[in-house]
Amino acid sequence: MARNLKRLTRTSTRTRASTALDVFINCPFDTEYKPIFNAMVYTVVRSGYRARCALETDDAAENRLGKIIKIVGECRYGIHDISRTETSGDPPLPRFNMPLELGLWLGAHHLGGGDQAGKRCIIFDSEPYRYLRFISDIGGQDIHTHGCDVSKLIAELAAWLRHLPGGIQVGGGQSILREYRTFEAMLPSLCTDKNMTPDELLFADFNLMVTQFVANLTEETIALGDFASVIAQPSA
Repeated sequence: MARNLKRLTRTSTRTRASTALDVFINCPFDTEYKPIFNAMVYTVVRSGYRARCALETDDAAENRLGKIIKIVGECRYGIHDISRTETSGDPPLPRFNMPLELGLWLGAHHLGGGDQAGKRCIIFDSEPYRYLRFISDIGGQDIHTHGCDVSKLIAELAAWLRHLPGGIQVGGGQSILREYRTFEAMLPSLCTDKNMTPDELLFADFNLMVTQFVANLTEETIALGDFASVIAQPSA
């Protein structure tokens, strides 16, 4: 792990050109959370960035923590959702994966040097000030809440991404939400075209479908609401 942490100071120089728009998503990956996660990915891509997370590769030969550290080192921006830090099991203990990855991110930002110092992130929780009960050290920072609501998540995230350097101006959260709802409705058809079902999609599959859908959007398509024509167009 120490070796991986040292790489954070060297990674940015080698990968700056290709990862300047990469956004690390640190969140739960279970079925219950999936609507929020999918909306996150769509909003990131629609705003002109590239979504990345620990699910992007499936390599049993690679240590999971090492993989996460590598992605953290390569991404300039991060989304951290600590809303699922809650107790479960017997005895009831919390899962701290998301706070741990947030800690890695903050450590890279404050201690990594070079481009790592330019890292920026947004932190989400389910309700205001809940985080003070289990991670009070981040008190005083701007923590956003989504209440497990997709529309609120998109509005908050789109507003944050809109004011970062390098993205594209695509309107507010309500505009992106309308597009996303259309994409959601079309997803079964998009999957059928690839001989898959929505339940079979891995992160890489979903991310690619979102990227292709967004790449085929035009101002005319958006103005007319003619999203059906998008899937008929070949992506660039």
